[in-house]
Amino acid sequence: MTGSAGVAAGLVLAIGKIKTAIAIQFMNQDLISTVSAFVLRAEDVSKQVTSPEGTLTILSDVSLAIPAGETVALVGASGAGKSTLLAILAGLDEPSSGRVWLNGTEITALDEDGRAAARSRHVGFVFQSFHLVPSLTAIENVMLPLELLGNRHAHAQALEVLEKVGLAARARHYPRQLSGGEQQRVAIARAFVTRPPILFADEPTGNLDAATGERIIKLLFDLNMETRATLVLVTHDQELAARCQRIVRIDAGRITEADTQGFTRERRVR
Repeated sequence: MTGSAGVAAGLVLAIGKIKTAIAIQFMNQDLISTVSAFVLRAEDVSKQVTSPEGTLTILSDVSLAIPAGETVALVGASGAGKSTLLAILAGLDEPSSGRVWLNGTEITALDEDGRAAARSRHVGFVFQSFHLVPSLTAIENVMLPLELLGNRHAHAQALEVLEKVGLAARARHYPRQLSGGEQQRVAIARAFVTRPPILFADEPTGNLDAATGERIIKLLFDLNMETRATLVLVTHDQELAARCQRIVRIDAGRITEADTQGFTRERRVR
């Protein structure tokens, strides 16, 4: 009888372990599924820097999830943490704590070389101050990300995108020979030339007059719609923000409000 009881107890224990293993497997699958459902995901991201006055908190426990194809505007006062959050999401900066997934890859688990490789494959950038290489012509600037990827058709593809932004005739001009609006169009062409799944734009119209800025905005959204990329932009321009599907407001390093169409329960706002 004692032997039978021991066998029975062993079976119960074994069954319990199997159930636990199955539960863990499903939990892991759910986690993978949740992460892969979003092209961008940040979890409890914080950023502190040391200053002469002590530790300065730039971001505090920010969590955000962005599905593929969504357009998102990060808005808030100067110094609120918008550009820092954008840089962390793009892998240009590291958080002090928290985790970030970029197109299914946890970039916070990578070193700088790993993050650079992820950016080259998945990300395009448009900056307020254009960031064109002054010693390269317009077409050479657009070719640069393709050449870094070893694309043998870089020239033809760069020229095709320059035609889309209306600058094929200025392909051999250097940045100093282009107006501000033209330089930003070259920057947009460079951002889209690899057809990245994610585009980041930091104050893309900040250095432009109103009329030129409006043309740049239209171009940015037209190309974004054509490529179906996810667009995340930082802006002080409320009209530009209103064109996005979601507006995320940041105040003192925290997400304080999010207006969105198709709100997802997976996104946590703190």
